[in-house]
Amino acid sequence: LAAQFDGVFPELKAQQDFIQRVILEEENSFLRTLETGLKRLDDIIKVTEKNGSIDGNTVFELSDTFGFPSDLTALIARENGLSIDEEGFKTALQAQKDRSRKDSTKEATDWVIVSDEDFDFEFVGYDETETQSKITKYRKVKTKTAASTGGIEYHIVLDKTPFYAEMGGQVGDSGALVVSSGQSINISDTKKENDLFIHISTDKKAGEILSNIDANNVVTAKIDTTRRQRITQNHTATHLMLSAMRQVLGSHISQKGSFQNEEVTRFDFAHFSKVTDEELAKIEEIVNHKIRENIKLDEKRNVPIQEAVASGATATFGEKYGDFVRVITFDPTFSVELCGGTHVPATGEIGMFKFVAESSVSAGVRRVEAYTGEKAMSEINKQLAIIEELKELFKGQNDLVKAVKALQEERNSLSKKIEILENEKLQEVKEKLYAKIISVGEINMIAEVVEVPSADALKQLAYELKAKIGDLYCVLGAEVNGKPQLAVMIAENLVASKSLNAGQIIKEIAKEIKGGGGGQPFFATAGGNDVSGLKNAVEKGKSFVS
Repeated sequence: LAAQFDGVFPELKAQQDFIQRVILEEENSFLRTLETGLKRLDDIIKVTEKNGSIDGNTVFELSDTFGFPSDLTALIARENGLSIDEEGFKTALQAQKDRSRKDSTKEATDWVIVSDEDFDFEFVGYDETETQSKITKYRKVKTKTAASTGGIEYHIVLDKTPFYAEMGGQVGDSGALVVSSGQSINISDTKKENDLFIHISTDKKAGEILSNIDANNVVTAKIDTTRRQRITQNHTATHLMLSAMRQVLGSHISQKGSFQNEEVTRFDFAHFSKVTDEELAKIEEIVNHKIRENIKLDEKRNVPIQEAVASGATATFGEKYGDFVRVITFDPTFSVELCGGTHVPATGEIGMFKFVAESSVSAGVRRVEAYTGEKAMSEINKQLAIIEELKELFKGQNDLVKAVKALQEERNSLSKKIEILENEKLQEVKEKLYAKIISVGEINMIAEVVEVPSADALKQLAYELKAKIGDLYCVLGAEVNGKPQLAVMIAENLVASKSLNAGQIIKEIAKEIKGGGGGQPFFATAGGNDVSGLKNAVEKGKSFVS
């Protein structure tokens, strides 16, 4: 049965394998997130007073940053004799929602009807870049994005338009509407709303021009053809890229999102691992080969959807299709897709294709970005310029890779030597501190400003002192790269017997350097902005035991 299943449903089997690998990766990702969140929560619990409460902003941070549900935080807090500030959490959560809502607010006036609304809207942008059209209605919209017009943009509806509205990942066209008087309204974008194409203008003079439009108006609607051509290059390249991906990465590859404008094509797709440089190179090679073949566009409109799918056309998952669709084909054995976007008449017009980025979007979803045409050539020239600059820096070196590797080896060798010298310096500092131990009853106190190369070195010094000195109470300060650093180390027995808490002490003394920090009861660190306060901070640290 398994053999029959694999033979009859190979694509379904590939999808099944993909889903299993995605679930495994999702589990591993969640466990990594959980581990990081638990460590963060453990640090918070250690510096929270007994029977205290974890503040709402911290609970929100755990939820927002680490994916920690508030009820899980509350449960772990209760197990440690603590509570959470639920009202504070709700306030922080609501503040985030309010910020999101505020960013998306728009206020529109009613439509101004110019001519009879009962018209048959027509999009002619597949065949024409300029048309004679009538404005049927318009409205004024207040928005934060239209800063150039004082927060005002105009939405214009035509009875017929060559402007493509943003759909299926392809951005909307821009251009101009030229009225009979010779005046023009710049169109910056085109959107689809209730089956109508909305031409958006942030032109300051748009309001005055529109107010003089009457029912007999005729405007010349012209798209920015240069921009449109670059967009279509990127859109067609996306079709070729998807087919090439299925050849190289497997039949499970499916579109999860896309974006094409005049600058870039960005494509999200289902895949269980990072796409390697070798795989990207193979995909790129296939796409450029298809470009050089100069394959002509085979476009079929108003094809019954069942007939289109039966012929092998690929439908994008999640897209909505009507009873009749448009089928775009570039070589029936390579790329056949249902698509409403604009495309080049032949693949040769794309010029060339170049990947520029590959990244993760979420578990099981990857993202690639690529350039085409002049933009791709510009990117290649930029990389070649970098190579030429490296050749100048490595004069006499014919093999740049070998030269860079030699430089890395030299750097690593010098880093190790520096590390040895810094450690020797650290040991000298430690030896000097032994002579500065102050006895306060049973406590051995060290409170000094020292010279160390890094914050990590300060931490190392504190731990080494603790390993050598019993009953230690240590407050260290240092200037690192122009910034003040503090560290407090307390022997565990003193934490218990003297009720000392390094995390609480560091918060108090860090005020002297205009900073803050935290940590565990036996060890805590802080950074700040005022180097002049280091000595005062260390002196203040003494007061907790003297």
